[in-house]
Amino acid sequence: MRFFVVTAIDPPYFSLGGGKFDKLPPMTHQHRYPKKIVVTPKDNLEVEINSGPMTRFAGVSELLTGSTGIHMAIATIPPGRCSTAHYHVNCESAIYIVSGSGTFLSGTDLEKKEPINAGDFIFVPPDANHQPVNTSDTKDLVLIVARNAPVEIVVELDGIGRKDC
Repeated sequence: MRFFVVTAIDPPYFSLGGGKFDKLPPMTHQHRYPKKIVVTPKDNLEVEINSGPMTRFAGVSELLTGSTGIHMAIATIPPGRCSTAHYHVNCESAIYIVSGSGTFLSGTDLEKKEPINAGDFIFVPPDANHQPVNTSDTKDLVLIVARNAPVEIVVELDGIGRKDC
C-alpha cells in the first residue's frame, strides 16, 4: 500500500517530499470491510436541548448514526430572538447560515458584533463566548451547526449578552 502527502499546490498534484511534484494516481483503493452509511430522514431528527428560544434538531449524532467525531444539526432562531450567551468547553463549531440575517456576538463580554447573512460561514473555537441574534422582525434565522464532538459541554453565561431577545 502506498500513501501520498497531498499539498495545496496546483491540484491535482502531490508531493513525495524533496520538492518533486507528480500527477495524482487514479484512486483504486477499496475498503476491505464495508462502512455503514446512515441517511437520516428529515422527519426522524433528534430533538436537542433548546438554547433560549433557539431550537435544534440533529441529523448526525451519536444516538442517530453512531458518529463519534462529528455532530450536525439544524438550528432555528425565531424573528427578533436569540440563543443564550454561551460557550462550548469541549469542541469547535462550524456554522453555516442557511437563511435569514442577524448579528453574531462574540468576545469576552460579547462586545464584538458581526453581521451574518445567508451563505456566511462562522468558525467558533472551544471556550469562545458567543450568541447568535436574529435581527429580522419577520423571518427565521436558520443555521446548520457542525461540531467535532458527539456530545457538547455548554456553559451558559449570566450577566453578558443580549437579554432582550
